[in-house]
Amino acid sequence: MSAAPEPGIAPPIAHGEAAVAAEEEQPWLRLDRRMLLVHPVDEIVKLLPVLLISLVIGTQSGNHVWSLVAIVVFVVFGISRWFTTSYRIGPVHVQLRQGLFRKRLLSVPRNRIRSVDVEAGVLHRLLGLSIVRIGTGQQVGSKPDAAKFELNALSTGLVPDLRAALLARQPLPDVEHTAVTQEPAVTEIGHWTPAWVRYAPFSVTGVVTIAAIVGLAFQYGIGAKIARSSTVAEGIESAERVGIAIAVVVGIIVLLIAASALACIRYLLTCGNMTLTDNGRTLHVSHGLLKTRQTTLDRARLRGTTLKEPLLLRLAGGARLDAVMTGVSAERRESSLLLPQAPRAEAERVMATVIGDHRQAAVPLTPHGPVAQRRRYTRALIPAEIALAVALVFVILDRPVFWAAWAAIVALAVGGVVLAWDRYRGLGHAVLPGWLITRSGSLDRARDSLEADGIIGWTVRQTFFQRRAGVATVIAATPAGTGKYLVIDLPAGQAWSLVESVTPGGGDVWARR
Repeated sequence: MSAAPEPGIAPPIAHGEAAVAAEEEQPWLRLDRRMLLVHPVDEIVKLLPVLLISLVIGTQSGNHVWSLVAIVVFVVFGISRWFTTSYRIGPVHVQLRQGLFRKRLLSVPRNRIRSVDVEAGVLHRLLGLSIVRIGTGQQVGSKPDAAKFELNALSTGLVPDLRAALLARQPLPDVEHTAVTQEPAVTEIGHWTPAWVRYAPFSVTGVVTIAAIVGLAFQYGIGAKIARSSTVAEGIESAERVGIAIAVVVGIIVLLIAASALACIRYLLTCGNMTLTDNGRTLHVSHGLLKTRQTTLDRARLRGTTLKEPLLLRLAGGARLDAVMTGVSAERRESSLLLPQAPRAEAERVMATVIGDHRQAAVPLTPHGPVAQRRRYTRALIPAEIALAVALVFVILDRPVFWAAWAAIVALAVGGVVLAWDRYRGLGHAVLPGWLITRSGSLDRARDSLEADGIIGWTVRQTFFQRRAGVATVIAATPAGTGKYLVIDLPAGQAWSLVESVTPGGGDVWARR
């Protein structure tokens, strides 16, 4: 006799009155009681600036009740979430009830579940808890994946079976069948190494972090006090003595060093101990040192990969790999990540292993011809041309044009030429049996490998200037990733032959505009 499935998880059954009746009989469950220790701390951390303000007000007024009131409010609100949150996993839907003053019931059909992400911060890990986020890949208004809901927090021991049941849409394995059913073999296809931290500084993460810190400092008045301090005045006097130019150079160097250090720290904390495994049905990504995150990607919904090569990372010989998944928006970067900043050769190897086609990395891309090349140079030189025109107007009006302005025009021209050369060098496409490969960009270059079976429609688009130049942009529509993948500035006469070569006989779903 088979044992019953895990309590609280109903096996999926056919839709209809029986399913509705079974759903109503399914009990509502509460989150783990240990969350009573987690949520008050989370609320205090989130609202730390407000708490600091209340402490300052209390100190200045001599009345510390303000700070105590703030702490009590946050603690009570955090504790109330356990009493006002419940969930149930029925045969048809996964439902979540929450809210103290404003009640909300969120119901997600189990056959619409596209991703199950598991996350655990430091406190969660100490208490043996995890956060489970269930997403459908839908978008409502301006909020991506608005149908996703979060179970914070569940016992870590319950998570693996819960995740497997939700993704497979099948009942949990019972005791009797566990003895005779063999689990799919798990193969590790990617593993993070500490040496990869050298790629972290080749991003804007550190600069953005410093900008955020400075912004918060000025928002709460700390920056203004620092600016009026004697230390800053002494620094300005020292800069005037050594020369403004030298001081600016030294400041930039210090900024770059600080930004690189912050980027390395964030990379280590976020991507440390990362592994990518494959059991033939799902890809499992796990990463993080202090705060861990686990993402399970269903291979049945895999439609390709994106090899991202931003300019700085490309110069360092690195790349990042993301999955193109049906129902997982490209805006949710962490949910589609397969490999963080890593050596390009390793990213290409993992890409070929994931999509099962080792020709992808080595296949040469077809260039788009002299017209596309000319358009790259024409647009890249527009800023220099505008600046030159303004300078010539000043000369005609007998107004002085300083040497710095001419130097800036030359720099814009040289930079435009280099940018245009790199953009055309990165522009191209290729067609393999069952696959479309397209690449474009310079500052933020991306190489997309899209499975032909995942393409649901085509658009051949021509702007006014493209029509005059005789080129077109071919757009492959898909419910995965960004939703559309572009082959830019292809000679117009080759557009529909490209479509036919990728999806033969697909004329019924093609569209012109």
